[in-house]
Amino acid sequence: MYIRLFHWLLVALLAFSWWSGEQHEMEWHRLSGYAILFLLIFRIYWGFVGSSTARFGQFVRSPRSAFTYLQTLRTRPYRATAGHNPVGGWSVLLMIVSLIAMVTAGLFAVDVDGLESGPLADYVSFDQGRLAADLHGLLFNLLLTLVALHIAAILYYLLRLRHNLIGPMIHGRSTIYMEGAADLPVGSPWKALVGLLIAAACTWAIGFR
Repeated sequence: MYIRLFHWLLVALLAFSWWSGEQHEMEWHRLSGYAILFLLIFRIYWGFVGSSTARFGQFVRSPRSAFTYLQTLRTRPYRATAGHNPVGGWSVLLMIVSLIAMVTAGLFAVDVDGLESGPLADYVSFDQGRLAADLHGLLFNLLLTLVALHIAAILYYLLRLRHNLIGPMIHGRSTIYMEGAADLPVGSPWKALVGLLIAAACTWAIGFR
């Protein structure tokens, strides 16, 4: 449940961040950035103490495992397993790293006239802040590319492998048998609460100090 909430809140916030940036609604853009930062801090925390399929140690495999998995996609029928496959795990990790880099750049960014800036812009020079702003935009474009690849992979699984990945991310239930799914423990709500408090404290310290 926590990962599904993270996923869809992140989708909504990224769309809103794009809109607010395009419309030069910088106060809203800044607030949406703080919300994304909050989500990312929680996701990093949850990647170590959360449910088994959410942990980085479960889905971040070796590059060789990812290459081997790609070769197995040629065999039919496709056998789904609980959690991320090796390629999907690398995709998730790359997206998270890109998001962290994009948000970090935004924290130090300064606009061209110096009127708008991130909360940490005082710690860098104007030129460095401008560089951070340019990097912020470039990383967003990279993220759009990763999202496009993510959607293409979902469509491939749906149309080619007959495996619907969208439904479970909405309602949490799979319509097909998945190996190992019955034995997976769910995340502790108390651990989730601790993660939310940590994320809130860190976000406040960075953005509202």
